Amino acid sequence: MANITAADVKKLRDITGAGMMDCKKALQEADGDFDKAIEILRKKGQKVANKRADRETNEGIAIGKTSEDMTKAYMVAVGCETDFVARTEDFENAVNRILEIAVEKDVKDIEELKQQTTSAGLTVEQEITELSGKTGEKVVLLFFGRVEGAYANVYNHFNKTNAAIASFNKQIPEQVAKDILMQIASMKPIAIDVDDVPEEVRQKELEIGKEQAINEGKPAEIAEKIAQGRLNKFLQESTLMNQAFIKDGKKKVKDYLKEADAEAKVLDFKRYSVHD
Repeated sequence: MANITAADVKKLRDITGAGMMDCKKALQEADGDFDKAIEILRKKGQKVANKRADRETNEGIAIGKTSEDMTKAYMVAVGCETDFVARTEDFENAVNRILEIAVEKDVKDIEELKQQTTSAGLTVEQEITELSGKTGEKVVLLFFGRVEGAYANVYNHFNKTNAAIASFNKQIPEQVAKDILMQIASMKPIAIDVDDVPEEVRQKELEIGKEQAINEGKPAEIAEKIAQGRLNKFLQESTLMNQAFIKDGKKKVKDYLKEADAEAKVLDFKRYSVHD
């Protein structure tokens, strides 16, 4: 049995927003595993924030940029410990340099990005380490994303902590692309459409929904039907095309896109927020 400390309980509370006693019991049941504890809280009907349990860098910058021909878009997120460091000129310049390298070299993944050489003669990985030394804080390359299509665009939130990139099968009006990107950044879809949601995610949601229903006192056969209904709701709320459009809740995102261009499709998207 893991030794559950008060600090562990507080950490889980900060991650989930659940009550202290609920967090303590969940950690004890999960033998100290934070991810399992979050799942236990959900199964018991707790509405949790479900932030990453391993987060140590709570601040930073997430920004994206397109290629010159707007067929590709790239996004990087670099984390640090405090907002003070994230807002310094040195930190912002470093993140921008890393993003420029990704665009210029058409980098495909985060490991390739780490090995790229900066103007200072350092690899990106070395520059991150050097930045940590300069700031006195832990600095981490949190995320890299890339999308490609006939047309791509980017959304950068004004505070530089939340960004989204998306690619499309054809050129669409820039405002339409920006609206869909803002939807992605704000509403956190996990997939483009229902069919794109991985089977393991579906099964996990079914299991959670069933246990919630049983904990509410429902018989097993009824719990199965309730779980399926909750899964269907989850799929509608968590997939981009089926979400209510943030600028007009009476229509879905797929309706808005179809109105703009009946042949337009979202091919891929990436989103990152340093505060998730």
